[in-house]
Amino acid sequence: MTEPLILEPQKTADACVIWLHGLGADRYDFLPVAEFMQEHLASTRFVMPQAPTRAVTINGGYEMPSWYDITAMSPARAIDEAQLEASADQVIDLIKAEQAKGINLSRIFLAGFSQGGAVVLHTAYIKWQEALGGVIALSTYAPTFADDRQLSACQQRTPALCLHGVHDSVVIPSMGRTAFEYLNTWGVAARWHEYPMEHEVNVEELHDIQQWLSQQLN
Repeated sequence: MTEPLILEPQKTADACVIWLHGLGADRYDFLPVAEFMQEHLASTRFVMPQAPTRAVTINGGYEMPSWYDITAMSPARAIDEAQLEASADQVIDLIKAEQAKGINLSRIFLAGFSQGGAVVLHTAYIKWQEALGGVIALSTYAPTFADDRQLSACQQRTPALCLHGVHDSVVIPSMGRTAFEYLNTWGVAARWHEYPMEHEVNVEELHDIQQWLSQQLN
């Protein structure tokens, strides 16, 4: 496994954001975002793991960084759930590594864009059984959320910030909205923000994330 990219803060780290990139990107994709965030979060470490390179069915079997294979696009994503589980396990290893460095779980956040967001939603609300600082879900969806799911009291205490572009044609807004509504139904303190953009990140969104993180860390 490729070592994650780690951006250490100016001050001694007392919080951490584990940030997963999207399909076909790499661990450097959100480095500028992490650098921007650290201007306001001077004691927060950013950990940016790298997805393995594997064949992606919907892209003609072309190999690229991918947290899991996507075998079909509609009506909803058909995915390789075993690979999703393995990626979630990778995130859990990073959570435990931050704990070992002395970071409290209440100050560990998971963030992910697109496919990376699907991994962090699955990790925080399906696999991991303790409360975290929060989840930031950017332009993403939750392929493993279902009507028969119930969260533990600890999982319910992990707040979520869900952000999406209204013109997104890659992960249509209704997919992100469905994930957000599941969280609300399950008793999670979830917020929804949307922006006049496509499948991307914009400055207004980054300011909203920074403000939300600051609030959670106070």
